[in-house]
Amino acid sequence: MGGRTRARIRAGRRVRMQTRVRTGARTALMTFSLVYILLLIAAATAAPWAAPYDPTAQNYALRLAPPGTPGHLMGTDDLGRDVFSRIIFGSRSALFVGVLSVSIALGLGLVIGITAGWFGGWADNALMLLMDGMLSFPAVLLAITVVAMFGYGIGQVTAAIGLVFSPVLARVIRAETMVLKSEGYVESARSLGTPAPVIVLRHILPNMAGKIIVQCSLFFALAVVVEAGLSYLGLGSQPPRPSWGLMLKDARNYVFRAAWLAVYPGLAVAMTVLSFNILGDTLSDRLNPLSD
Repeated sequence: MGGRTRARIRAGRRVRMQTRVRTGARTALMTFSLVYILLLIAAATAAPWAAPYDPTAQNYALRLAPPGTPGHLMGTDDLGRDVFSRIIFGSRSALFVGVLSVSIALGLGLVIGITAGWFGGWADNALMLLMDGMLSFPAVLLAITVVAMFGYGIGQVTAAIGLVFSPVLARVIRAETMVLKSEGYVESARSLGTPAPVIVLRHILPNMAGKIIVQCSLFFALAVVVEAGLSYLGLGSQPPRPSWGLMLKDARNYVFRAAWLAVYPGLAVAMTVLSFNILGDTLSDRLNPLSD
């Protein structure tokens, strides 16, 4: 019995140690993500003061200067423009598209999802049929189609990404609305004659806020990727506007001569996506602890 007891104690210690390591790792990743996101927001907000140079200023005497060149921390591109300054100003495009596209998707998703979930019947069938039809197309292909219809540019890309992401949010919100409207407190409010908009604002929206926040944080990361991809294809941000996708496009012909032209914007995209994904996963664990 003594041997079994000691074995159980050792096993318990191992489990507790593993739990502490996992918790510490998650906390460290979350802290890193929050710090990076805050720095990104600060850089985008204070770009005119944080960037050492005008991102469009050209200096042909310093074309393809390597990182570490005096006055150019990340080197220069093929036109002599400072890469560090363009990275900082490129964060503005990423955040602009992320915030506005997620806002558009959230607005459409709320209207469609709550309408379908609350009323049900033919309204639910018609709206969900439309959403399923949109989901049947790959997201990037649908975004390219929308941009091709309405023209190229950062505004068109933002609207296209918001439209592409709205069906997923609509389905999530619809499912939550259908569950919440059958709760006792909602039934009580309806029996007392409380108007539907009041019930939605007081009871439905607050109780689904956690899942909506998680989805929006994950969609923000996807929006950054899609914007960079569309800009790389020449459909998004147009020169001379700084954009991480455009920087990757311009770096194609200099991958072996000046690898830093692709490395730095690529790292900016990867770090931004990783940080928002970690944020979304952490929020999912904290706001929906019983989801697993």
